Amino acid sequence: MLENKVSGPYIIVGKRKLVNLSSNDYLGLGATKNLQAQAQSSSRLVAGNDTIFSKLESRLARHKFQEASLVFPTGYMANMGIISILPQKGDLILSDELNHASIIDSCRLSYAKKIVYKHNDVYDLENKLKKKSRRKFVITEGIFSMNGDFSRLKEITELCKKYNAIILLDDAHGDFVAGPDGRGSAAHLGVAKKIDVYISSLSKGLGAFGGYIASKREVIDLAINTSRSFIYTSALPNFLVRAALDKLSSNREQKRTRLWKNVKLVRDGLASIGYNIDSQSQIIPVIIGNEKKAVDFGRYLFSNGIFAQPIRYPTVKLGTARIRISVTAWLSSDDIARSLDTFEKAGKKFGIT
Repeated sequence: MLENKVSGPYIIVGKRKLVNLSSNDYLGLGATKNLQAQAQSSSRLVAGNDTIFSKLESRLARHKFQEASLVFPTGYMANMGIISILPQKGDLILSDELNHASIIDSCRLSYAKKIVYKHNDVYDLENKLKKKSRRKFVITEGIFSMNGDFSRLKEITELCKKYNAIILLDDAHGDFVAGPDGRGSAAHLGVAKKIDVYISSLSKGLGAFGGYIASKREVIDLAINTSRSFIYTSALPNFLVRAALDKLSSNREQKRTRLWKNVKLVRDGLASIGYNIDSQSQIIPVIIGNEKKAVDFGRYLFSNGIFAQPIRYPTVKLGTARIRISVTAWLSSDDIARSLDTFEKAGKKFGIT
């Protein structure tokens, strides 16, 4: 694991300064002065429930058109906190095959029956929704973290209504980035108010730290009283909560406009030099295929001043190794031009383009 230091659009590894194409700080909001304060050093249910939590949770609930929200120390813990308690024995969970590891692990903790449906395949999902169970839960990401594609939320929400299923949406990569006012992937697709439970991150598009869920008041109350990843851990330090609240209250629209301009520049640029690009989001995978070739490709980028990590099995299917590009608002047009030039040379060198 490389030791590094992030500096705006760059990452410094040893003595090398590289263009950073692996950051999840999509809007470039992460560079803020560290606030020094004592952490609560306690669970929120004991002595760690600083008054600022309620302010942030109220804003997050409105942000997602929900009655209430609950902040967790991380997005991973937010997934575990709600997925492990909401579906019960006799229920059925239907999970997209490309869902994040935190969703997979959380589903394993539930006593409900689990079925995986083919990625973004609404026909396969409908066939599996026909199975009998006490209650049905559909879990999907909004923007998939390895492919960069949007979930087919319009069709999925219609199926959930048809089969009386509850939909949980992990919007970690869409939140604060996609949709009007950055309300996320469901808002982008016009179905924001049809989502039953939102799970998201404060650490990516918002450039802060932590995770949260948003839903009806009764669901949040259930999580407060039964979620082990909420109850049995120390509260998120209040200065991090304050930083998230400040960023949520800031004017992020200019940053979002810059981000999507950069996404178009990178996507169109890669396509023009011969790469097959299918992503419509800020996550752009460059499919290499062979695992060793992907590693060698990544090393070539690194040696030429570009930091974009190769992703291999088991994170993705065997034979689908890739370079995962994360576009951010940090990047200048010169950074993008330099990156594209290096990708063009790498594509020819490794026989990809």
